[in-house]
Amino acid sequence: MQAGLTLVASMANGRAHDRATWLLCLPFGLLWWPWLGMAGLGSGAAGFLVGGLWLSPDLDTPSNPTRRWGVLAVLWLPYRRLLRHRSLLSHSPGLGTAGRLAYLAAITLGLSLVLQPLGIIPSPPRLLALATGLWRQQRPLLLAALLGLEASSWLHLIQDGDPLPRRPRLMRRRLLRRHRKRMGR
Repeated sequence: MQAGLTLVASMANGRAHDRATWLLCLPFGLLWWPWLGMAGLGSGAAGFLVGGLWLSPDLDTPSNPTRRWGVLAVLWLPYRRLLRHRSLLSHSPGLGTAGRLAYLAAITLGLSLVLQPLGIIPSPPRLLALATGLWRQQRPLLLAALLGLEASSWLHLIQDGDPLPRRPRLMRRRLLRRHRKRMGR
């Protein structure tokens, strides 16, 4: 393809992922404009950008999205150690984005628990109350942002050439054994 935009072929590199994210964030945001106006456009486009540039499926590797976290990249070390690259939990449609958001929420609540006595951050119950209030007041815009996160994840997976993650090693071995039995080997 021309212009350096890799949509489908072999696995894309970090620069190709970034270019595609920047190129498609505005069109994705424009999808929300008829229903939610400029706020929807901004929310959808911002969700798409954040999903592609900071909450990418490649947070399970030392990648551009990991480096963008700066000193806070250390927060993603346990995530990287727990998950193999392109694992079911990091590179699955829906499940990957939900997992990264759940991980980020758990880290935020954990830090809140530790730092709240110092007065630096609200307590976990207060954070949950704030999040619930935000959800009640801004649900359509939050949905646009969440769908932007997921859409950018799909873009990433499609650029890698396969929107489905690798099966866990144990499952691959079992399937290979079954296949060999059927083939008489």
